[in-house]
Amino acid sequence: MNIVVIGHGMVGHKFLEQLHALGVADANVTVLCEEPRAAYDRVHLSEFFSGKSAEDLSLVAPGFFEASGFTLRLAAKAAAVERRERTVTTADGEVIPYDRLVLATGSAPFVPPVPGRDRPHCFVYRTIEDLEAMQASAAKSRVGVVVGGGLLGLECAKALRDLGLETHVVEFAPRLMAVQVDDGGGRVLRSKIEDLGVQVHTGRNTLEITDGATARHRMVFADGTHLETDMIVFSAGIRPRDEIARQCALAIGPRGGVAVDDHCRTSDRNVYAIGECASWREQTFGLVAPGYDMARVAARHIAGEAEAAFGGADLSTKLKLMGVDVASIGDAQGKTPRSRNYQFIDERKQVYKKIVVSEDGRQLLGAVLVGNADEYGTLLQMTLNSIVLPEEPEFLILPSSDGKARPGLGVDALPDTAQICSCNNVTKAQICAAVGEGACTMAELKSCTQAGATCGGCVPLATQVMKAEMARRGMAVNNHVCEHFPHSRQELYHLVRVGGIKTFDELLHRHGKGLGCDVCKPLAASILASCWNEFVLQPQLASLQDSNDYYLGNIQKDGSYSVVPRMPGGEVTPDGLIAVGQVAKKYGLYTKLTGGARVDLFGARVEQLPLIWEELIAAGFESGHAYGKSLRTVKSCVGSTWCRYGVDDSVGLAVQLENRYKGLRAPHKIKFGVSGCTRECAEAQGKDVGVIATDKGWNLYVCGNGGMKPRHAELIASDLSKDRLLQLIDRFLMFYVRTADRLQRTSTWRENLEGGLDYLKDVVVNDSLGLGAELEAQMQHVVDTYQCEWKTAVTTPEVRQRFRSFINSDQPDEHIVFVQERGQIRPARAEERSEATA
Repeated sequence: MNIVVIGHGMVGHKFLEQLHALGVADANVTVLCEEPRAAYDRVHLSEFFSGKSAEDLSLVAPGFFEASGFTLRLAAKAAAVERRERTVTTADGEVIPYDRLVLATGSAPFVPPVPGRDRPHCFVYRTIEDLEAMQASAAKSRVGVVVGGGLLGLECAKALRDLGLETHVVEFAPRLMAVQVDDGGGRVLRSKIEDLGVQVHTGRNTLEITDGATARHRMVFADGTHLETDMIVFSAGIRPRDEIARQCALAIGPRGGVAVDDHCRTSDRNVYAIGECASWREQTFGLVAPGYDMARVAARHIAGEAEAAFGGADLSTKLKLMGVDVASIGDAQGKTPRSRNYQFIDERKQVYKKIVVSEDGRQLLGAVLVGNADEYGTLLQMTLNSIVLPEEPEFLILPSSDGKARPGLGVDALPDTAQICSCNNVTKAQICAAVGEGACTMAELKSCTQAGATCGGCVPLATQVMKAEMARRGMAVNNHVCEHFPHSRQELYHLVRVGGIKTFDELLHRHGKGLGCDVCKPLAASILASCWNEFVLQPQLASLQDSNDYYLGNIQKDGSYSVVPRMPGGEVTPDGLIAVGQVAKKYGLYTKLTGGARVDLFGARVEQLPLIWEELIAAGFESGHAYGKSLRTVKSCVGSTWCRYGVDDSVGLAVQLENRYKGLRAPHKIKFGVSGCTRECAEAQGKDVGVIATDKGWNLYVCGNGGMKPRHAELIASDLSKDRLLQLIDRFLMFYVRTADRLQRTSTWRENLEGGLDYLKDVVVNDSLGLGAELEAQMQHVVDTYQCEWKTAVTTPEVRQRFRSFINSDQPDEHIVFVQERGQIRPARAEERSEATA
């Protein structure tokens, strides 16, 4: 049987994989690929701008075509199909016969019919060639505009921003992602996108594109306004590529696309259509998961499985757009008659959540999550499997701030038929079966079931199912940090502490194997620092550190470093400010006041770091540890010293706390907040440790997080004296350091802590484990052995000499170039670097 496949994108290649797995006998398969390269991952296409190559994005396993015997022809466009003769003619005139023809031609970007849309430096966002052309244009541009505020438009906006352009998004609809989110979600999404430096223009209808006065183009809008830009990228939606189906007179869906039945057959029973080019029951699908389902159905039907049928698709999605979590489930817009909504919005943290439930409140119909999508897995499974909602469904989306567990969904509640991975149609039963056959890691699970192997969105839930099944079977659940240590982080911490281990080599010799890796070495470095508080750049420890700790500074995107002097509690003298300003001016550094109430200095070359820090240390400053997994800042309001509402000295306490806990190494960064009254100007309830003054003393809050996954801190003790407050913070921090997993924030640690807030209170406040004195003594050791790492570094010759751009030269890196902007410097773009170094 001769099978010809037109198109070799993600869906076309999935069809080939399925056909090969089915072992169709006597199949002679020819694949016509219009592009000059084989199938690659369009879902992660924007990662091309982050350094991934076309080879990195490839979906074709090495040796696939050799093993399958299939023939792939690159840069081979199908020009015509003759259905009576059952032949395909290519653009170069070759005629290829078929018994079965599969159309996997995908879709094409929609470009609005705007006069001027074909001007130079106007692009679409679809192929690697498109991205390469965008890169070349960006090197000669200052401003970029994306036309379209949907999923691909926002992905494209991130790409333009990463290319260093002033970035704008122009959207015809009144909100971003109009299909996926409602008005409330759209407002929060817009706010978060704008906070990231992208300017958003909604409700704009572009009439024409003409020459600009200050840039290459001027976009003229229907409301009389205009926007000037150097390059334009159209990402305003897609249209099915059905031109070859029209050429050979196949039936077309009412909205375009090749009409197919439940077996993915077209009006010609010898021709199939799959993916974005297909119209099933007058509906087209722009996501990869339905395309993969169609590919599986078509392959099975061609292989002789007459019952193989496509039954539609769930269009729920979870994405991270420009670092912002966005998720849409089911009837997100609440269009079901008599449905009811529950909404939660936190405008300060920019989080919006909505669930849509049935009239009787028993079934979840849909959801929208913006800014935080932690509940996506639970809500999706409740929707897909019609799981009855709890009596108070609003608690599914409300933040936990009282220590009570949210009504969640344990994996045991999922039926065996629950679809865990929608991209590859993997059910809970299949994952459990794979565990029974020996799959005990996510890598093994991906290999044998393909769960999590495409977009990766299902990995957390798939991992939970795998571990629950392992536990049910009495198997040891592997929580090893890596292949070199058969232990969790908590176990390694215990081994180091009890065994008095002070080097990685000793730890590896006594409790591990091999040579170590990029996971266990920084982990061991953190544990050793937490236990013994020794200088991290001494010879036996330096090689364990990650890049930031190795150079005692955060490396920036252009290869320069940031310098952050500590300003305890945000307090700094006028002389100190002058000294910082003089250093910044002398070395040409960009200065920025941070949300942590201190000054960041950006743009330092590596060989400048010791010189800069020498001057800052001479002016009385210490390392701010902005580079380490350690205490970053203690933010405070002005408190009773200045504020008429303040009831206690928040500044004085903040300074005391920062000076006490500075240098403490932990599983992740730690931030404090101290507010002088309940007006909460220091945002203490969004911090890992929050302290709020009352008329009776200090209230202590713990495990908050104002980052990508916001969580309110929880009240653990009230009306405390200062001595009792310090005692409890000592215990809390050291208990966290001892028991948290690698790179686990206090918020996540608390969510996973068995027993919840009540257990944490018992341990910290009531000393239920009898560890209080030990934890306090351990913290006192950290306090007593503190050293400014930069002071040690600049006064130790063998450490200081490592701060060079090149190991055999003292010359600076000529590729790090800065230009002036808004009275300060910024990293130069590609063309500016070329001019500066010419």
